[in-house]
Amino acid sequence: MRNLFRRLWHGLFGVYATAVFLAMSLLTLALVAVAPGLKTRRRIARRGAASVFRLTGTRLLVRGLSHIPAEPCIIVANHASYLDGPILTAALPPRFGFVIKREMTRVPLAHFLLRRIGSEFVERKDAHKSAADARRILQKARAQESLAFFPEGTFTAEPGLRRFHNGAFAAAARGQVPVVPVVIRGSRSMLPASRAIPRPGRLEVIVRPALQPSAAATVTDLLDEARRSILTDLDEPDLTRAS
Repeated sequence: MRNLFRRLWHGLFGVYATAVFLAMSLLTLALVAVAPGLKTRRRIARRGAASVFRLTGTRLLVRGLSHIPAEPCIIVANHASYLDGPILTAALPPRFGFVIKREMTRVPLAHFLLRRIGSEFVERKDAHKSAADARRILQKARAQESLAFFPEGTFTAEPGLRRFHNGAFAAAARGQVPVVPVVIRGSRSMLPASRAIPRPGRLEVIVRPALQPSAAATVTDLLDEARRSILTDLDEPDLTRAS
């Protein structure tokens, strides 16, 4: 009987949370569409994302924001769920542009919203387009713009930290900007890849100390150091060691 009530509660929560997400997304989209200035649009998106968690009673605990430098930097976070984008939008200061897989451009409303808040889209499968995207991201890093990446590129139902793509770390090394590892916990449990609607849960974002690129360090060195930092607080295995 207890399991039945639990499944019923999870189902009701999932339907309600999905309705709240859709309503807040449409409201945010409408406001972002008419708001002048990138900073204003990013603040609106941040408040919209935070409202989703607040209205669903989902606790989002954020620790270590003081580790984010005042100067431009690059955030790299683990990726476990579709919730991760809204989580970082709600948790981070609204000065970060997100670097997102180009597949999202096929979702018209999401693409419009993401483009209006200064997101960058990168190709993962076409080598020529991927190289052009990488050059564009490098130019932004050299221009000292703050960017946020999910260097795993995608996520699966399997717990663990997948192999990183090196784009974020190449941009940091070329632009000589700090890399800030960020750990997202709870999103895989709340909305795993195998589920269409979320279930109740608690979310946590842990901002780890910034990594300063040096002239002597290689891109691989920076990537490996960021992985070690994230794994310290992730409570999930390193899947590169299992492979």
